[in-house]
Amino acid sequence: MKHFAKPFLMSAALWAATFLPAHAEMDVARLKATIEKSVESDYPKLDALYKDIHAHPEIAFEEVKTAAKLAAEMRALGFEVTEKVGKTGLVAIYKNGDGPTIMVRTELDALPMEEKTGLAYASHDKTVWNGRETFVAHSCGHDIHMASWVGTAKTLVGLKDQWQGTLMFIAQPAEETVSGAKAMLNEGLFTRFKKPDFGFALHDGPFPYGYISYRVGIGSSNSDSLEITFHGRGGHGAAPQRTIDPVMMAARFVVDVQSVISREKDPTEFGVVSIGAIQGGTAENIIPDDVLLRGTIRTFKPEVRAKMLAGIERTAKAVAAMSDAPAPEIKITEGAKAVMNDPQVVATAEKVLKAAFGDKFRTSPPGTPSEDYSEFVNAGVPSMFFNIGVYELERFVAANNGTGPELPSNHSPLFAPVPKPTIETGVTAMTLAVLSAFDQHARGK
Repeated sequence: MKHFAKPFLMSAALWAATFLPAHAEMDVARLKATIEKSVESDYPKLDALYKDIHAHPEIAFEEVKTAAKLAAEMRALGFEVTEKVGKTGLVAIYKNGDGPTIMVRTELDALPMEEKTGLAYASHDKTVWNGRETFVAHSCGHDIHMASWVGTAKTLVGLKDQWQGTLMFIAQPAEETVSGAKAMLNEGLFTRFKKPDFGFALHDGPFPYGYISYRVGIGSSNSDSLEITFHGRGGHGAAPQRTIDPVMMAARFVVDVQSVISREKDPTEFGVVSIGAIQGGTAENIIPDDVLLRGTIRTFKPEVRAKMLAGIERTAKAVAAMSDAPAPEIKITEGAKAVMNDPQVVATAEKVLKAAFGDKFRTSPPGTPSEDYSEFVNAGVPSMFFNIGVYELERFVAANNGTGPELPSNHSPLFAPVPKPTIETGVTAMTLAVLSAFDQHARGK
């Protein structure tokens, strides 16, 4: 019997492909129309949520009211919500039969800066940051992400007959300080809850709404924070010969460190050092004892990062030595790693999003800002991170050809996305991306 039985043995996958009915192709055009209709119906509530969050932002690990608003929204949709994961983070779970677990992430935090958009819903809130009172603003666009996140959850629940599996929507604190993702993981994000099979996240940027950019592989930069204290000898501004001037050292370093980029790093490789804060002195006629510099270092590749860190440290020490000053205190803190987009996850979503958005869905170079979504990727979640535009096409074209003013980018006090079309694009694109992953799993591919 064994000689006759062997030819009839076949794998479960081949048996299923031969005898089970084929899984129907996704009707992208129909799904997109359904999603757009749902978003149009829900938009007044999303708009109100967006403008409320925009007007009342909260900085890293202080997003208590913001998190509570999102928790209420998700519970109303039927999600099981766990709060205070990573101090102020949320995990919202929606189970819909057997299938993969797919994660969608938004950020919660805003920036310690003043908004100058003049919008009717502009933020005027203040908080204390590093011991000083400061304005707070959603000038990075996380409020757009949150509204899109809630809209995507609502739409996917409404389409639950189209997919099987589990939605894992996480709202992450402290992205701006690249510490919130790690905080959630350290508090058991992927042990208290099932590790997702796939993950998605989006970010907005200063290009036309309705357009989506994406990439395979490197999606963002590595980041490191830089802190240098130059020590001198203070004295009277009228008698600098009796001092060792740390202000002069700081100024020289800011200029000289750029040679590390222009003369030591391969010019074809990305790397940038930006000094964002110089603190020292109290009066115009007093040379201080010390000056503190803070900045960031951005790279794509580990070997470029290593070369730049060595050059920065060497330059700081040389600047101090030139002034016969004590050695500076140099602190370089590793921040976010580059986000790596998974080729298979991107390929799956790419087909659907290309069908839905046509030539408005296009590839782009890696983004130079940093993103701690990389923590989730490095924890083993194959992911796709993509970008959506926020401005009118006409303004974008005019800015590019020089006939109009430059468009404010993320972190500008004038950054002001056009809410409705931006959020609609975010919800539509994210919903289709998630559905593409569920569909691919259902096909056994």
